[in-house]
Amino acid sequence: MEKIANLLEGLEYGTVQITVHDSQITQIDRLEKHRLPLQSKAGVQTFPSKPKGKI
Repeated sequence: MEKIANLLEGLEYGTVQITVHDSQITQIDRLEKHRLPLQSKAGVQTFPSKPKGKI
């Protein structure tokens, strides 16, 4: 459990996947994602808007 807690520290976006075989943890994977703001052509930071209404 300490190993899992250590992997979660500092993880802002991503997943921690635990693989179990015969009731034993055999593998732990950490996938970290880094989200970057979009930049317009003028160099001003913009963020994606949320869709409005039904798609």
